[in-house]
Amino acid sequence: MAMYLIVLLCILNHTAFTGSRVVFSLYAIDLGANSLAIGVLVAFYALCPLLLAIYAGKLIDRVGARVPMLAGTLGVMAGIALPVMLPGLATLYFAALLLGSAFMFFFVAVQGVTGAVGQPEDRGRNYGLLSIGFSIASFLGPLIAGFAIDHLGFRNALMVLSIGLVLSLVAQWWRADSIPRPAPNVSQEGGQSVLDLLRIPPLRRIFIASGFVSGAWDLYNFYMPVYAHSAGLSASAIGMILATFSAATLVIRLFLPRMLKNHDEVRILTVAIYVASFAYMLFPFFTNAWALAAISFMLGLGLGTGQPLSMNLIYNLAPTGRASEAAGIRVTVNNMAHVTIPLVFGGIGSAMGFAAVFISNAAVLFAGAFINNRTAPRKH
Repeated sequence: MAMYLIVLLCILNHTAFTGSRVVFSLYAIDLGANSLAIGVLVAFYALCPLLLAIYAGKLIDRVGARVPMLAGTLGVMAGIALPVMLPGLATLYFAALLLGSAFMFFFVAVQGVTGAVGQPEDRGRNYGLLSIGFSIASFLGPLIAGFAIDHLGFRNALMVLSIGLVLSLVAQWWRADSIPRPAPNVSQEGGQSVLDLLRIPPLRRIFIASGFVSGAWDLYNFYMPVYAHSAGLSASAIGMILATFSAATLVIRLFLPRMLKNHDEVRILTVAIYVASFAYMLFPFFTNAWALAAISFMLGLGLGTGQPLSMNLIYNLAPTGRASEAAGIRVTVNNMAHVTIPLVFGGIGSAMGFAAVFISNAAVLFAGAFINNRTAPRKH
């Protein structure tokens, strides 16, 4: 029962969070923002999580997940409410900072507590369910946002997205006792450092691979709406394209347990990143909505494997009682990619156009897959 509650809360919160990204990027364009300004907006979502995620993980290891999850939901609600009450580009930047910070607390807490549900043999299934919840939310958020923008406008679209957050608050308050505490830290002696976790080679490789995948995912969520808008597509069409990407992540995650029985994680992750790289190479050659949806589906198949694999491996490899801290490092690495990649590619987009953005990111993914394939050990 606890796992299904966690998945439900994930769907409600992440739907609002992913939907806000679509609304914010298109709203910023409507307010006159260029590609570089959109890149700065993307980076603002990730700036505070980059700085605070490890601290948040340590805090959650000490106090448990319930209060951080509740605080995270309240913060996401406040971030969505700000542009409704105070419209303007400056408000979007501040709200992006707040949204990224608040959702980081919720996400790190959820990732840490998921491994504490049930028995050790249940962890793979639990993280699979959680990743499916994220896929459902990633499907619903852009779809709801796109149709709401077309029919209700930007500010009303944000109000629609906040409905799920209200339901999440009610569920967390009503069923608070169903959320377990993560395993206690059995090694409380002084001198513990983040570097201790980074010195574990398997963990370090997972952090790096997760960063490549997460950066590519984030770039898609923000630049696909901008690219599709420049091609003359409506907000509804853009929402459907993004939803197709999310549907692909759901499909691949349903088949992932069967794939893991026949292939090791390294091979699956490497092939997935190569697929994502190829999809990025295709984007600049198409502007038709159906073609972009098909390529987005391919990209979703590639990127959709990264999250469940990395979450499960990080929990299993982290020392007892430091799972949320390890999750915080993962979030930090991911958000380092979120901050640097949008700024770099935003500058590339402003100077050289969208084709350069997509092709450059394809090259980055290809390099990441090659490095991961060369350095990681195989199962025998």
